[in-house]
Amino acid sequence: MGEEPKTFDFVKGEVLLFDKELDWTSFDLVQKVRNKLCRALGIKKLKVGHAGTLDPKATGLMILCTGKATKQIETFQAGEKEYVATLKLGATTPSFDLETEEDGQYETAHITQEKVNEVLEQFSGEIEQVPPVFSAVKVDGKRAYTHARKGEDVKLKSRTITIRELELIAFSPEEIQLRVVCSKGTYIRSLARDIGKALNSGAYLVGLRRTKIGSFCVEGAFSVNYFLENMEQFVTN
Repeated sequence: MGEEPKTFDFVKGEVLLFDKELDWTSFDLVQKVRNKLCRALGIKKLKVGHAGTLDPKATGLMILCTGKATKQIETFQAGEKEYVATLKLGATTPSFDLETEEDGQYETAHITQEKVNEVLEQFSGEIEQVPPVFSAVKVDGKRAYTHARKGEDVKLKSRTITIRELELIAFSPEEIQLRVVCSKGTYIRSLARDIGKALNSGAYLVGLRRTKIGSFCVEGAFSVNYFLENMEQFVTN
């Protein structure tokens, strides 16, 4: 960030990088930044949008655009993403992550590091993936999670995604950690579910951190609280 505080012209348009905290929704981040900016600038309205959601149980890089920079959102959304994902082995949940309780337990004694690496090869390149039913995909005009939370049966179609890199970075009999470089539209929760199935067991996501979007890295991002607490120093006089 440099020693001298940088000032921004938020009304004209800025591209801001944030490290989203755990249990915040993407909308929470946009709303808090927008509200604080409007107060700091003494204005009633300001265009603020994000370039790609993160689930509440995920942390890491989010791009927020203000003013005329919101026109760049689609370009940023199309960029390749990098994640670090932690999967619990031997169990499943309906949402494929920690949002819901475990609904199944499976054997893990047969899972070795070699077996995991062998299975990961099946998910490299262009693959078909079915999104989670607890997702924002539209079904009959409503978000899929709206149907799922009511206990309704939800059928989602598969979509083609690309996994460019898939690397095992930590292994234990109960948990694995992966680095994933993937295309827009990839659900890491679905990847976790599918890896569990391919291991003849179960798996779900217990940790997810987005580290890159296109050429942007989380190392260059603001801490949300730091930005909100020091807003005045970033506002152009």
